[in-house]
Amino acid sequence: MRVFHLSAECYPVAKVGGLADVVGALPKYQCQAGLQAAVVMPFYNRKFVKENTFDIVFQASTLLGTRRLYFEILKEQTDKLGFELYLVKIPGLIDREEVYQYPDETDQFIAYQIAFLDWISYSQQTPDIIHCHDHHSGLVPFLLQYSKLYTRLAKTPTVLTIHNGQYHGAFGWDKLSYLPEIDLSKTGLLDWAGMINPLAAAVKCCWRFTTVSPTYLQELSISSNGLEYLFYLEQAKGQGILNGIDTDVWDPQTDSMIPEKFSIKQITKGKNADKEAICKRFGFSPERPLISFIGRLVFEKGADLLPAALERSFNEHKGQFNMLILGAGEKDLEVRLNQLRHSYADQCNVFIGYDEALAHLIYAGSDFLLMPSRVEPCGLNQMYALRYGTLPMVRNTGGLRDTVIDFGDAGGYGIRYNNASVDDISGAISRALTLYENSKHFQLLRKLMMALDFSWDRSAKEYINLYESLNPII
Repeated sequence: MRVFHLSAECYPVAKVGGLADVVGALPKYQCQAGLQAAVVMPFYNRKFVKENTFDIVFQASTLLGTRRLYFEILKEQTDKLGFELYLVKIPGLIDREEVYQYPDETDQFIAYQIAFLDWISYSQQTPDIIHCHDHHSGLVPFLLQYSKLYTRLAKTPTVLTIHNGQYHGAFGWDKLSYLPEIDLSKTGLLDWAGMINPLAAAVKCCWRFTTVSPTYLQELSISSNGLEYLFYLEQAKGQGILNGIDTDVWDPQTDSMIPEKFSIKQITKGKNADKEAICKRFGFSPERPLISFIGRLVFEKGADLLPAALERSFNEHKGQFNMLILGAGEKDLEVRLNQLRHSYADQCNVFIGYDEALAHLIYAGSDFLLMPSRVEPCGLNQMYALRYGTLPMVRNTGGLRDTVIDFGDAGGYGIRYNNASVDDISGAISRALTLYENSKHFQLLRKLMMALDFSWDRSAKEYINLYESLNPII
């Protein structure tokens, strides 16, 4: 079975969020299970591309409205990621460094999708499944069925995975001419709220759609930035498949990014050594429990609540815990967190930006990971934390609800709270500090966490079963 994954991100080629981690792992595990999976993504002039060798496997031109665009399809030579990697390069449009936030971003992603379809159509590629990820490839299911250029591929099954339903990629009808020749009687399939909405079009036109956790599938009908009714109407097409993590990359026994590797048997020795390393780097006392936050500093992640919640907790529990924040996002929030760092210099530190090696060290050396998310379709951070014996403190939403059981419940191993609020975050911190004092219980929970299996093997099999249900002749 040949599967093309279409995505704007893929780790380690280009990463902004969890989308990259998923697309960098799922195809690898599918290949290990016997599929011929490949990733097709836009070209980014970044480190991975510069350090690896690519072959040009296809060249052509296409139209974006009245603009003639020349494009190339590049293939990484060695399949070093565990799957075939293809890049769509369009000089002057898709050849830049950053993934998002260009003024012509809409043009970029439309052109990326058209170039992909032109390539597989003209080169007689015959995928068994086209798997689209988020709105960046959301026009593909529509174009396959309703553009005369791609008639040969019209019966190719399409799957859409929604990693974050808050972002739709919507744009005005003035850019309808950017699409290749389509059946104009079907333009209603592109429309939502008076705009061309790629995510809505994909939900309407794909054969099946998945969400990255079962709970998030339910939540989309309640909160999806205006698409709630659409998800209610199309719920029969949906399936929640929980993301996994790449246990080759995230393994405390082999992780080259942490100073002390460890297994369940050496968890105390290993985590203590890694904690000492991170405390030395950030000026903390390793005798105190270390709580960390890793993520984008945005409303969606509940990061705006951190300054007030932490200030309250620092005052309530003077000198009793350390807090480390790794992330970047809203500039005013970055300023507020830096002010907090200066006010509580012996307990709080902030690293603005993202550093992959530092993230690994934080997961390994922290005692707790705080995730106060308002929206969390799946969440990978809590799974990384569990893998490294770090207890997650999560809001009861989305994939966090599906993966973390409160330690007060039967079989529990984490801390859950219901509201994205200062009160609930402060309460969770108080519970964490009380748990930390019960050393014997805390060590038992660490061993329980590390024994959990959130690998991609299970999830990859669920996707394969879905593919086979759509294309049973394979």
